[in-house]
Amino acid sequence: MKTLYLLRHAKSSWDDASLSDRDRPLDARGERDAARMSKRWSQRIEQPDLILSSPAARAFATAKIVARGLDYKTKDIAIDERLYAATEVNLLAVIEALDNKLDRVMLVGHNPGFVELAHHFDSGVTHMPTCALVEFRFEARSWAGIGRARPSRTIVDSPKLPSP
Repeated sequence: MKTLYLLRHAKSSWDDASLSDRDRPLDARGERDAARMSKRWSQRIEQPDLILSSPAARAFATAKIVARGLDYKTKDIAIDERLYAATEVNLLAVIEALDNKLDRVMLVGHNPGFVELAHHFDSGVTHMPTCALVEFRFEARSWAGIGRARPSRTIVDSPKLPSP
């Protein structure tokens, strides 16, 4: 079985207009939401075998907060340039190239690519607010071809939803 977690970065700050998009940090609400949600998720999800993060500051900061909550070593978070401004097609290429020894993988990144990919797997997923997590479980042994698979289970969670 393969489990894919798509985590949209938490709320970012727009306070400093001189920062590039990649350098925008989390705002206070984003930090609180990421910490609160990682605590909630630690009660429900299995620790990922790999966390891949976009290089954007807000995504990497979200990944680090969530990793700590899941007892995943922050030094083991992998930065993947392909996750920044990625399309659904690009994200599928990243996922389908994953090592099959990995059963649970979390990608931390951005919309619109994340919501488009989530919708690809489950047409009921049409919105991913900041700090939303979508969990897909697949009855599969390989990541290759996962783009043509249908998940056996989908769970959507975000700060404004009650715990699933």
